[in-house]
Amino acid sequence: MLTIYIETAIRHARCEVFDEDGTHYCEIPECPGVWANEPTRDLALEELRSALEDWIALGLAMHDPLPEIDGVTIVIQGVA
Repeated sequence: MLTIYIETAIRHARCEVFDEDGTHYCEIPECPGVWANEPTRDLALEELRSALEDWIALGLAMHDPLPEIDGVTIVIQGVA
């Protein structure tokens, strides 16, 4: 289920190129604070995936609810 959640979230990535320096900025709006800024789009998406994985791990460790994305959720048994 974790892989499905990550793939679903990544499909929601929004990317843009900053005119000032030409770097690529990507974020996942449904996941506050998950973003990456790298020289290429591929690197930005790779870093975005890593940031998302860390964000999920922290959310789970803190027992914070993770947002549902396209009907996909992560629920930990025994955690309310």
